[in-house]
Amino acid sequence: MNQENRLDQSSLISWYHDNHRDLPWRRTKNPYLIWISEVMLQQTTVVAVLPYYDRFLKRFPDLKTLANADLESVLELWSGLGYYSRARNLHKAARALLAEGGFPKTAAELEKFPGFGPYTSRAVSTFAYQEKVGVLDGNVIRVLCRRFGLPVRHWLPKERNTLQIKADQLAQTETPDLLNQAMMELGATICTPTSPACLLCPWTSRCLARQESKTTEWPLKKPKMNFETWVWQPEISIYKNQVAFVQNEKMPFLKGQWVFPGVIKKVKVKPKNFDVKHGITRFDIFIQIKKKTRRSNQIKSVKWVALDQVKRINPTTLIQKILQQGLK
Repeated sequence: MNQENRLDQSSLISWYHDNHRDLPWRRTKNPYLIWISEVMLQQTTVVAVLPYYDRFLKRFPDLKTLANADLESVLELWSGLGYYSRARNLHKAARALLAEGGFPKTAAELEKFPGFGPYTSRAVSTFAYQEKVGVLDGNVIRVLCRRFGLPVRHWLPKERNTLQIKADQLAQTETPDLLNQAMMELGATICTPTSPACLLCPWTSRCLARQESKTTEWPLKKPKMNFETWVWQPEISIYKNQVAFVQNEKMPFLKGQWVFPGVIKKVKVKPKNFDVKHGITRFDIFIQIKKKTRRSNQIKSVKWVALDQVKRINPTTLIQKILQQGLK
């Protein structure tokens, strides 16, 4: 290892010791507790996650409890965090991990389980077992691009690998868990997307972005995706205080989830008349609700759900919006 990497490691870890936030998942080496936190933190802020993390672990304190729970209970506890595929994969992975006897200790082995991508696998293996692998989330990407002057298109796998190699090199230390936490913490609190606090950064004197006045340009910005416009005409069919659901096999959003039956189509022109508008990732969805107050024999493979239990099978904001509007 070269001298530059050693300086980076020692100065960053020293800074972390003095400045890191005291977060519950940083006080443990339990892979289950670390895993839950890492999945929750994807696409979500620390402040938002903290109460959910506490409630979730009170209900599912260990791998066995989570694996033996029904999916509806898991979704119910996840309600409000969004990106519900995370909860579904969490439940699938818990069952698979329990069947295999628990958590393997390497990122390569962890990646075989549902929802364990490169980041989550490496985070669990380094924080729980001190595997010498680098983690690469949005914060770390920003730190590495600026510190080492790497204007790579990080959204492309081949160019992203340049950053992964650099992260792995830095993780070759006696405390890879601290090094990785430190890089994530630096990106979250100092090397922020806008207005970074460069004078407080332990790497400020060696940062190439600062030297070249490129902090606002690096990392490169990912091109915006083209949004698709969809019109969904869900059927709110009520019978004896129950509402009809079917499993989604047609819509490109809410894949595999229980949704209201109805017609869905992709359009080029946004409709002028609609009951609800909602956005999911790259989809603009316009809802035109159809109501029925009795059983429909035309609905196949229907699941009738009590109105007060809808959140248990699908807690998404979109379904709640449609139901509230449909019951008016």
